[in-house]
Amino acid sequence: MKTILVTGGLGFIGSHTCVNLLESGFRVLIVDSNKIASNSIIQRIKQIGKLNNLDFTKKVLFFEGDIRDETFLTNVFDKARKNGTNIDAVIHFAGLKSVKESVRNPLKYWDVNVNGSINLFRVMNQQNCKTVVFSSSATVYGYYNKDLTEDLDLNPSNPYGFTKVAIEKVLKNIFDSDKDNWRIANLRYFNPIGAHPTGLIGENPKNIPENIFPYICQVALGIRNKLFVFGNDWPTKDGTCVRDYIHIMDLAEAHKSALNFLQNNDPQNIDLNIGTGKGTTVLELIAEFNFANKCSINFEFANRRNGDVAQIKADIKKVSSILKWNPKNNLKNMCIDGLKWQKLNPNGFE
Repeated sequence: MKTILVTGGLGFIGSHTCVNLLESGFRVLIVDSNKIASNSIIQRIKQIGKLNNLDFTKKVLFFEGDIRDETFLTNVFDKARKNGTNIDAVIHFAGLKSVKESVRNPLKYWDVNVNGSINLFRVMNQQNCKTVVFSSSATVYGYYNKDLTEDLDLNPSNPYGFTKVAIEKVLKNIFDSDKDNWRIANLRYFNPIGAHPTGLIGENPKNIPENIFPYICQVALGIRNKLFVFGNDWPTKDGTCVRDYIHIMDLAEAHKSALNFLQNNDPQNIDLNIGTGKGTTVLELIAEFNFANKCSINFEFANRRNGDVAQIKADIKKVSSILKWNPKNNLKNMCIDGLKWQKLNPNGFE
């Protein structure tokens, strides 16, 4: 049984990936500072296992701590070894992800995201654990008025995006220094939405959601009065922004596919877009949400936001070819599962 260390494993993407790994027979060690997430997520992950007649009790362990703490991380590896297992690989989610906050407080983002990652990679190197799947982002590309391919120049427009580029560059330097041993995959996400079909885990934004989908869900349930659509004069088919939405469960599956690929192939450093390759306008998303959930979202047009761009859509030919991975869920599934989570958990994990 392979043992995988998942940093930030209690977050939105991390928790769904942990479930996917556990259901696939991996042992999972979760590291999370718990500053944003909740301990109750561990119990919910185990509950999902029970619903599928799977006992995750001895297959998932949680370590609360900060990846910037080298002693803490070293102890995680040591404890795993004392329990008779070596950590085979790391999936690295831990970090801050608010674009708006990164603009206000860039030093915080460079410290947590970049210093934390460097510390993690240093400990991995010391422990001879040299396989990592890194949670990157489509924000690394910046603004291109075309489908985004992995070979484009990286030109992010905010500190959050710059920290992701910096971490990718650190990983490239590490790979170049030891090409016979490191296996690295940078997964550049587009717009993950939805939730686990059970409704037990999902996206749990603090305060006002910065992403459109949890905001739509909260408007649907009357938690918020209306959705503001920022701009109706973009150069798109209906004047609203185009985004590439992917179901969180497909994104989780992509991490497992990347992990399996790295472990079964020669050492390499690869960059992969994880999206659907399909563009959806904001108005199309609202219409699909209304149709799928038999509701009517109250919305109002507002001025464009600084930093927005007309289109962000993935070209996924590379990931499809290399990993043999393709998304399975359509937009209707994303809308139904996302609202189900919000209905069952109007206050998140509280």
